[in-house]
Amino acid sequence: MSVSEGRLRRMTSIALFHSVLVVRPGVAVAADRLRAAGHDVLVVDQYEGRVFDDYDEAGKFAQAIGYPALMGRAAEAVQGLSDGFIAAGFSNGGGMAEFVATVRPVRGVLMFSGALALDMIGVDAWPAGVPAQIHYTAEDPFRNQEAIDAVAAQVSSAGASVEVFDYPGKGHLFTAGADKIRAKGAMGVG
Repeated sequence: MSVSEGRLRRMTSIALFHSVLVVRPGVAVAADRLRAAGHDVLVVDQYEGRVFDDYDEAGKFAQAIGYPALMGRAAEAVQGLSDGFIAAGFSNGGGMAEFVATVRPVRGVLMFSGALALDMIGVDAWPAGVPAQIHYTAEDPFRNQEAIDAVAAQVSSAGASVEVFDYPGKGHLFTAGADKIRAKGAMGVG
């Protein structure tokens, strides 16, 4: 098999969900890196262009919309994608990616700095056979190890593989580690 044949086989569509702060430069950089690797990337903007610099302000805005409504927007945003795409998200977007995977046939889920136990998104079970990866910095101030462990157990109990990657650092949202993520072969993407 030639390199180009192998590369074609790995290309996929990716729905990329932002954090509660919305589509900021780090999300755009991640999307650009995935596109440079030959993937089609849909960056989902659930806040219609609004951007925040403050977590409290962003959280209040998201709560005013309501998380069920945001999950509905997430599902609506991927309607144009063919089944078998990868759902990926940063922080709050990790939960959106998880939710989308429960309502659409996806190839896998990538959670960057965000993993929510399924009961938090109103879902009873992980979709059968859908693999997942969870990526965090070791000292992420928002890291919830119980949630990470719960998601990992839920994915495993659905008969799918789950990998948890920890990176050195203290930051919450990161793209500096994207080369390391790529090197580890995130869902065959990269």
